[in-house]
Amino acid sequence: MSAKGLEVIDHTVQLTHEWINELRERLSWASARDALRLLRVTISAIRDHLSHDEAAEFAAQMPILIRGMCYEGWKPSSTPIADRSIGNFLGRIEREISGVADYEGHEDIRAVFHLLNGRISAGEVADIRGGLPRTIREFWPEP
Repeated sequence: MSAKGLEVIDHTVQLTHEWINELRERLSWASARDALRLLRVTISAIRDHLSHDEAAEFAAQMPILIRGMCYEGWKPSSTPIADRSIGNFLGRIEREISGVADYEGHEDIRAVFHLLNGRISAGEVADIRGGLPRTIREFWPEP
């Protein structure tokens, strides 16, 4: 039992650390902070390519803290975005993680997809991938 009686908060903190640590290990990065940054910008980029309903279903599969990060800065009236090209998708992520010393390229973004494949239900991953443009869907490895 939580010392404060707020088990739901303790649990989401634990799950969030599990997601971040798994991603950091997949990437072989030293910094959990940088792994979280990559996760955050990647899920935001995915979110902005989805319908509002699908974005909500995507976020519902995440720990509460990560779900909040997914919604942070979201402008529903501007989504789904008009330029749904793979170049725009990858470029946005890379611009937002500029300065991350360990970032080595697109394979690091794929590591986020592998994390999502293992942490989100297969049905939801299929729905999310189905809502993305073909080029981005092809970039995201199947579970």
